[in-house]
Amino acid sequence: MPTGIWHTGLHVSDLDRSIAFYRDVLGLDLVHVQDQDNPYTRTLVGYPDARLRVAQLAVPSDRPGISSHDVELVQYLTPQGVRQDPARYHPGSAHLAFVVGDLRTEYDRMLAAGVRFVSSPNRIEAGVNQGGWCCYLLDPDDITLELVQPPPHRLPDRKDDA
Repeated sequence: MPTGIWHTGLHVSDLDRSIAFYRDVLGLDLVHVQDQDNPYTRTLVGYPDARLRVAQLAVPSDRPGISSHDVELVQYLTPQGVRQDPARYHPGSAHLAFVVGDLRTEYDRMLAAGVRFVSSPNRIEAGVNQGGWCCYLLDPDDITLELVQPPPHRLPDRKDDA
């Protein structure tokens, strides 16, 4: 039985371009970049000729050295993939949601940086997150990402964390 989430992996077409987006626009911390051209990787991914470039990025945390989650960006050099239809309604597609403190500020900052948004900030009007805000955006490979400003009742009481 799983006890946590190690990372979320996203397959990208240009690792350097994606690192720039996730690091410089979203604000994630670049942990490392590595080439994977070895028997272990080939066995893991199930391709006998696999060669990958991989970057690990950490979601910033208010606790130094501890990330709430890592994002792994993977570029397959061999075998090279072909872009599939990334439409959100297709089975197998996914999105990754990032928590932000002030959605309107982040939206305006990213819009000025040229980020492509699917929607502008939307107030959540029903359900467990009622009172929060959210919007969808696209990364350089048209992977859907979400920004979420949780409603106050969903935020942890920070007094106990000190």
